[in-house]
Amino acid sequence: MAQRHSVLARGYGGRADPPDPADVLAMPVVLHIPKADPPSRSRLLEAAASAAVALCLDERVGPGGEWEECFLAWTGARIRKVARRARGAQWVAAQDVPGVTVEVGEAQARAFVPGRVGDLDPRIKRLQIGGTDLEHDEPGPPPPDRPVLWIDPTLKMTVGKAAAQVGHASMLLAGSMTVGQCAHWSNSDFACSVRDADENQWRRAQALVDEGRAVAVRDAGFTEVAPGSMTVIAMWRPEL
Repeated sequence: MAQRHSVLARGYGGRADPPDPADVLAMPVVLHIPKADPPSRSRLLEAAASAAVALCLDERVGPGGEWEECFLAWTGARIRKVARRARGAQWVAAQDVPGVTVEVGEAQARAFVPGRVGDLDPRIKRLQIGGTDLEHDEPGPPPPDRPVLWIDPTLKMTVGKAAAQVGHASMLLAGSMTVGQCAHWSNSDFACSVRDADENQWRRAQALVDEGRAVAVRDAGFTEVAPGSMTVIAMWRPEL
């Protein structure tokens, strides 16, 4: 755990994007959104956040692991995630592509080993990036015994964009923890809460970022939001 955690703790490289867009490195994330009975938005985002950090701390990304080379190349560049949706046979087929699936209640998400956009497995590449969104729900106050990821709802991100952002947030949060805290979190399969913040909660969360008691995702602005937008604030306990 210590060696894998150290990769997240030291932060990510700012290597410039390659000239060929096909050479850009990204972590694909697939959200299971059945047509007939889709999961709640908050549960699905929780599954996406947990899946992303679970892959980053999986033994297979560690020294000598089969995913190590791909993972280190990705963390040495700009951290990108691309979320897609799947249902039925598409979701079943995605389970055969190397990655980690997390279930939170009725919600399921799978994070895949990062790699070149141009080499994306056809079973993932054929899935839609947009087209399906989920209504915002009200799951209630977050439990006191797990990390919470607060989203700025004024940005009006799609569920796919939000999934990528909470995935970034869970990685940043893990990197800000001690190895012991991270190991403890892993015992719950990286369970977390995702909530839309109201105006007061967001202001207080920003203050905790300034105090070094929370971590924030600032988006590069490639899609949906302006560059530098603070999209998600993550903290070890729901202190708001």
